[in-house]
Amino acid sequence: MLEKLYTHPNAARRLRSSPLGPWLDSFTRRLVELGYTTWSLRSNVVLAADLGRWMAAHDVSVGSVDESAVDSYLEHRGAQRERRRAASSLMLAHLRAEGVTAARCVCPDRSAVADHARRYAAYMRTERGAAEGTVEGYIAVVREFLDRRFGSGEVDLAALTASDIATYLVDRAPALSVKRVAYLASALRSFCRFLFVQSETATDLSQASLTCQTRYGAAVPRYLSPAEVECLLDTCDPGTRAGRRNRAILVLLVRLGLRAGEVAALELDDIRWRSGEIVVRGKGQVVDRLPLLSEVGEALSSYLANDRLASTPTRRVFLRLCAPVRAIGGRGAISTVVRTSLHRAGLRPQVRGAHLLRHTLASRMIRSGASMSEIAEVLRHHSPGSSAVYAKVDFEALRALAQPWPSVGGLR
Repeated sequence: MLEKLYTHPNAARRLRSSPLGPWLDSFTRRLVELGYTTWSLRSNVVLAADLGRWMAAHDVSVGSVDESAVDSYLEHRGAQRERRRAASSLMLAHLRAEGVTAARCVCPDRSAVADHARRYAAYMRTERGAAEGTVEGYIAVVREFLDRRFGSGEVDLAALTASDIATYLVDRAPALSVKRVAYLASALRSFCRFLFVQSETATDLSQASLTCQTRYGAAVPRYLSPAEVECLLDTCDPGTRAGRRNRAILVLLVRLGLRAGEVAALELDDIRWRSGEIVVRGKGQVVDRLPLLSEVGEALSSYLANDRLASTPTRRVFLRLCAPVRAIGGRGAISTVVRTSLHRAGLRPQVRGAHLLRHTLASRMIRSGASMSEIAEVLRHHSPGSSAVYAKVDFEALRALAQPWPSVGGLR
């Protein structure tokens, strides 16, 4: 494998002479699978061999190399520390995958806060059936709350009071948005109900979570016009890897109304080419099916046929563009694709996340005469109120319902 990277006849022999030499060929193959370019391959292999020479000079065996050995190596090599650290970490991970060195010893968090967080997480998954994203978000809030309340001292859940919860929310509110404060309050209400059910507290403190006054549905949903949608899609260059991938993402969002997390979680097996449908794993672990529109199918097939590496172990459809190639980083990465495309298109809407395109689809449907039930079916809403908010964008229908301004004596 090394002979394909270096044209000099002695280069591969020199690299294999280090203690890490026997694993450099398999290391190179692994990097190829992860999508590294030829230049990156050569750089990482050379630096990995340099790590091996340092190990030989300092009597560090291959079986004992770990993070502390890598840190010592970096202290002795002053130049290119970041590149050396990246190459050494990749080599260490490869050695562990090959079973040459022991797996990294991870000390579990034995603190009382971590223990209560684990029990609450188990309750959310088994008793409440919460989605994993909800569990992770609520756990983060609960841990921060307990850390602020008890610090490094003993965690006495029975000592919690309504004042503790109110103080936490009031302290956090100035730096957060209204929706974020409402999210913190929701997480603490859920945690307090859990404590009461588990007899950890004598009273149910869930009603002690203050919340911000929010007027649901008060604002008109933000959306793009049909011309702006086409301008957005035109920013994706069909002749590049990034353009083909980003167009497939945008088409799923704007034509099928998928959520950002649903696009990120889409797997190869979810695309049913023969039956012409897409399996969508939505909120609350609900599985739905949507028709595979021709435009969506063309965008997906162009990306999958030209750009998605078949050797990638993940079954996720959308991958990172740069090495190491793996599944795209969740809903945040999908929203980043939307924001970047909006910027390139010269569009500056007030809302610039992936949900903007979901609103765009619903607004286009209602302006085309679709009923609320049809919108709810396409967007997979479980509550009728979730779709009713889009009635505000049908200005022509609302104009017929508008009442004349009241007048007195013929004057307005």
